[in-house]
Amino acid sequence: MRIVTAVLFLASSVAAQWAVADGPLLTRWAKQVKPDNAHPEHPRPQFERRRWTSLNGLWDYAIRPRDVAAVDQYDGKILVPFPVESALSGVRKPVGAGKCLWYSRELDAPKLGVADRLVLRFEAVDWQATVWVNGKKLGTHEGGYDPFSFDITDALQKQGPQTLVVRVWDPTDKGTQPRGKQVERPRGIWYTAVTGIWQTAWLEIVPAVHIERLKLTPDRSGVKVFAELGTRWALLAAPRVRAIASVDGREVARVEGRVNQELWLRPKEPRLWSPDDPFLYDLRVELYTAKNEPVDVVSSYFGLRTIGVVKDDKGAMRLALNGKVLYQHGPLDQGWWPDGLYTAPTDEALDYDLEVTKKLGFNMVRKHVKVEPQRWYYHCDRLGLLVWQDMPSADAHAPRTGDPKRREIQRSKASAQQFERELRAMIDTHYNSPSIVMWVPFNEGWGQYDTVRITNWIKNYDPSRLVDCASGWNDFPVGDVHDIHRYPGPGVPRPRGERASVLGEFGGLGLPVRGHTWQNERNWGYRTFKDKPGLARAFEQLIGRLRPMIGSGLAASVYTQTTDVEIEVNGLMTYDRHLKLDPERVRLLQEKLYRPPPTLRIVVPTSERSAQVWRYTDAAFDDRDDSWARTDFDDSSWRKGPGGFGTKRTPGAIVGTTWNGPQIRLRRTFALQSTDFAGLRLRIHHDEDARVFLNGKLMAELDGYTTGYVLEPVNPKLLVKGTNVLAIACRQTQGGQFIDAGIVELVEGK
Repeated sequence: MRIVTAVLFLASSVAAQWAVADGPLLTRWAKQVKPDNAHPEHPRPQFERRRWTSLNGLWDYAIRPRDVAAVDQYDGKILVPFPVESALSGVRKPVGAGKCLWYSRELDAPKLGVADRLVLRFEAVDWQATVWVNGKKLGTHEGGYDPFSFDITDALQKQGPQTLVVRVWDPTDKGTQPRGKQVERPRGIWYTAVTGIWQTAWLEIVPAVHIERLKLTPDRSGVKVFAELGTRWALLAAPRVRAIASVDGREVARVEGRVNQELWLRPKEPRLWSPDDPFLYDLRVELYTAKNEPVDVVSSYFGLRTIGVVKDDKGAMRLALNGKVLYQHGPLDQGWWPDGLYTAPTDEALDYDLEVTKKLGFNMVRKHVKVEPQRWYYHCDRLGLLVWQDMPSADAHAPRTGDPKRREIQRSKASAQQFERELRAMIDTHYNSPSIVMWVPFNEGWGQYDTVRITNWIKNYDPSRLVDCASGWNDFPVGDVHDIHRYPGPGVPRPRGERASVLGEFGGLGLPVRGHTWQNERNWGYRTFKDKPGLARAFEQLIGRLRPMIGSGLAASVYTQTTDVEIEVNGLMTYDRHLKLDPERVRLLQEKLYRPPPTLRIVVPTSERSAQVWRYTDAAFDDRDDSWARTDFDDSSWRKGPGGFGTKRTPGAIVGTTWNGPQIRLRRTFALQSTDFAGLRLRIHHDEDARVFLNGKLMAELDGYTTGYVLEPVNPKLLVKGTNVLAIACRQTQGGQFIDAGIVELVEGK
């Protein structure tokens, strides 16, 4: 009984040293977090050994000026792996570019065999980390998103506890290093800075000669296995590697060979990985001697799949998984948490976002300017969610311009080297994940430089995946996709060469939900709604507009976004993970996107490909008088001009006639031999409010603006055989202005 009491007293005294810090908002998983259970899972599901120990838990911490060389007294306890600015760290204090964050803890060294080495591993520390063990400096690592390690065997004391010290410096937005959306002064789409250890820290016992890395390259018939050994491999005579694939414990393939050799592992009757069937093979890789003596064993898994771009039977470039056309549709996922910031409260929470993404009917997710822990990609692998992986943004912003000479920045040599080192580390770290199908080096011009060189380097370094040279804004004729952003959109980019047309961001429909926001007032969204029904109607309208665009060649789309983040309320979920929309209704709506692409048959052409002549006037008019829209109205006194009408700087505008006044009216006649149409749609780009008439009858009243052509339903009963009249009134209030329209028939694919 006294032993039990002592254990309980020790546990309670440890807990008393830590508590969740006061913060604006917590998730439901925050109450599950304790010092003795902080992310206890093995951090590398594709590279597991049995002998490992988590170092997550309570450490001592101190925040000191950058010029301080050592810390004698610490400020208190911090819960690793939560960043110091987060509530779950128990600290919730800023650090800033002028200071360093110090960590310290004691650890008991495990018993090592004669040929064993002890490796200290950090999955991610933001940004510059210097490590000491027992006063011996082991080295410095720079990079906020990639794992690093030190062999600490020779730094261990023979007896007693070992002392581990880590110093972290992070310049955040005062530096040029990759940082994503972190800033010292959060606002709008910029969020709280993250400093220090934010993924699992751990110890691993490895043989002196061991497998350092596995490189798994999938195909439809098998997987290419490359086992890379550590620097001590020459100590082992004639080392060999064996790879064994299994399903439910049953071996299905085996291959053996020399080290530093690519080995093809080909299961009989290979089962391909896809969103509908995310099948994973178990993998065991063994290192052994020429005498068949085992040296090292690593457990892993793999999926078989290919990704590419193909031309469909109508000449449109499409994304193809395993050789079959697949429309890819997912949310923009920023990966932030109100209580842990960069770090999810628990592995269950990390998985929850992806489970909801799948439940809502998405088959893809774009991980936005952040790199997640390896367990996040494991969940994507097992759930069957395709991943477009962004490189975290860095340095300055390139201007948004059509001038090729001004669409990139000039980086310093140091900035470019750091970016490219971290880019390569991101690809190396997550290369084996079958869910990742696209690398995205640049987003909206931020840090964009040497686009053609960087894109081609990625394609050569990892030919097993696609590359999006730049998501939004400054496109270059390189890579596999042409990516545009349209808010609220949607829109489809014009076809360019052999690249697929994708909508890298659209939506941004905002709804602040009382009691679930980072702050009570002044929350922000691209378009903000007052209630859930209003949000639902707008969302359904946006998704409904995507289907016809697929017929125009759209190959993929990314909706902004998975969750609210701080004051940005554009999420499908609140920041603390409560759904804003009915998931079943959303799923049924989005399932239609994956059907075979529809065909758009032109009934009345727009001016997108060839300028169409309209009669027009910019004279003032009264909305109560619609006589000008009738078929018998005499428009001979109106001017003639080619469409579209507007100003050239308006997003998505193809201007044939300049219109820069407060209002305009347009008329156009067209002849039909038949009115037998199904799925008739008005194809219109309006900026801003527009009223559309067909043969004198009001058929559409459209508020606000679009940034590209959208489709609206048309009642075919308004058409007549012979001559018809399409008439439009458009008003301008602020910003850009544009109007053009036509009529198409939407024919669903079979």
